[in-house]
Amino acid sequence: MNDLDVQKQIRQMVAFIEQEANEKAAEIDAKAQEEFAIEKDNLVNQQKQKILQFYQRKEKQIELQRKIQQSNLQNQSRIAILKAREDLIQQLRQQAINQLSLISNDETKYKQLLTNLIAQAFFRLIEREVIIKCREKDINLVNHAVEAAIGLYKNAIKKDVKVTVLSNAFLAHDIAGGIEAYNSDGKIKINNTLEARLDMLFYQMIPEIREKLFGRNKSRVHDN
Repeated sequence: MNDLDVQKQIRQMVAFIEQEANEKAAEIDAKAQEEFAIEKDNLVNQQKQKILQFYQRKEKQIELQRKIQQSNLQNQSRIAILKAREDLIQQLRQQAINQLSLISNDETKYKQLLTNLIAQAFFRLIEREVIIKCREKDINLVNHAVEAAIGLYKNAIKKDVKVTVLSNAFLAHDIAGGIEAYNSDGKIKINNTLEARLDMLFYQMIPEIREKLFGRNKSRVHDN
């Protein structure tokens, strides 16, 4: 083999090596491009998922806040309605209290009312001695009413009762009337002022008053 042949063979070997190297480089580059594309897609998908999760959380938070605000507004509205209703009921109560002062203007009817209130106190106390307190301006009427009340009490239970109408201590002058009754040691008290009787009747009638003013409560299953 002469020098020309050797040189030719060497050039062929170099060309073959270069071609294989180029092919290998192209293969490596193609694989790198493929892996890069896959990794890029993975990263993009991960970021998309994170963004989606972020906005899903935000959406849930906004929806929760909306529900809380709506609930708060409904509660505030409900409280405002209940307060307005309660204010109206208390206005009616105050109007009734204002009317109480007119009862004592009719002396005959007021004396009969005092008799009934005193007799009721006797029946509730069932004591041998009873102390009566009244307004200072009612003391004469009360003394007469006591006699009539004692008669009612005796006829009903066949027992006597000793009554003392206080002349040195009185109920407040600005109440509408009525009496307070005590046992002999003052430990038991019966409040039969007109205001006390009105309050007792008024609060017993509140369900009926509410129904007449605001209609029947649909959530109520049973009547009182």
